[in-house]
Amino acid sequence: MTIVPVELGARSYDIRIEDGLLDRAMEVLGPFMGRGRMIVVTDETVAKLQFPRLKTVADEAGIAVFPIVLPAGEATKNWSQLEMLTDQLLQLGVERGDHIVALGGGVIGDLAGFAAAIVKRGCGFVQIPTTLLAQVDSSVGGKTAINSRAGKNLVGAFHQPGFVLIDPSVLDTLPPRELRAGYAEIVKYGLIDDRYFFQWCEAHGAELLGGDRAAQIEAIRHSVAAKARIVGEDETERSGRRALLNLGHTFGHALEAETGFSDALLHGEAVAAGISLAFRYSARRGLCAEADAERVAAHFADTGLPHGLSSAGVQADGARLVEHMSHDKKMEGGTLPFLLARGIGETFLARDVDLDDVAVFLDAAD
Repeated sequence: MTIVPVELGARSYDIRIEDGLLDRAMEVLGPFMGRGRMIVVTDETVAKLQFPRLKTVADEAGIAVFPIVLPAGEATKNWSQLEMLTDQLLQLGVERGDHIVALGGGVIGDLAGFAAAIVKRGCGFVQIPTTLLAQVDSSVGGKTAINSRAGKNLVGAFHQPGFVLIDPSVLDTLPPRELRAGYAEIVKYGLIDDRYFFQWCEAHGAELLGGDRAAQIEAIRHSVAAKARIVGEDETERSGRRALLNLGHTFGHALEAETGFSDALLHGEAVAAGISLAFRYSARRGLCAEADAERVAAHFADTGLPHGLSSAGVQADGARLVEHMSHDKKMEGGTLPFLLARGIGETFLARDVDLDDVAVFLDAAD
């Protein structure tokens, strides 16, 4: 068992990581089920694979369970699904003191968390992430959102969960492609400011993706501890410290937009390609060595992840991709900050990037 605290004063909470914890969930979720009931937001896939485990322990504890099952996939993060979800929560009589349970990947966590932020002007929720990506990244930190026609995650709120339950055993039912997509976010933590962890990923990434539980638990523990530390320093991304967690996302979100936020390119796959592009662009500007950019791309390629435009299945020209970037929520005064690198483990926020130059770079990128 590992407990990682997220220190945010009155909004502090714990992340508990333990193999098989879902089958003993009421040991930790009991205090959040004050009215003897549990409202669970999940998707059609997780409802079949993991929801029965949670319902069994809830039934044994005498907790009434009310599931709300949504379609699976990124397309669910939209206005219509948010409206249906909030209507169902209100019909169930959700109160401010209640805690909604988000059982699923990043889409469910984002959508349920945003609904919790706005229903009755804010009620509680807890996260039970069921994908590797959600376990190491999106379930921690309180960012909740939906997508709009203008772009990804442009409508949302900061709303911290009351607790995060991480059970690595749920990864056994995760398709290999989804596991690889989550691994991209793990590698990100090494590239931000911990080159020794990137070396760990190079040495143990194949074991993790092959199902080695010890490697999975260590990667999850290290990742959430790194994110908890950064979130504790900059909860709402005001100082720029938390912005480091967006490494690869500016490029990646443009790739997702170009592929219609669909299963054609999963979020983690877009992040892997985006990180590789960020390092290559850094090398083009003379900020980091070409060898570092090649090393990053090679590791993603070795683990079966996209590492550029062609491997991500994107054929758009630079101008079109930059147009997608212009809708990024981080745009300030007509300038878009970019996460660039001076080397592995040396990411920084650059505010002097010319988007025309980025377009030229992308036109030449593979």
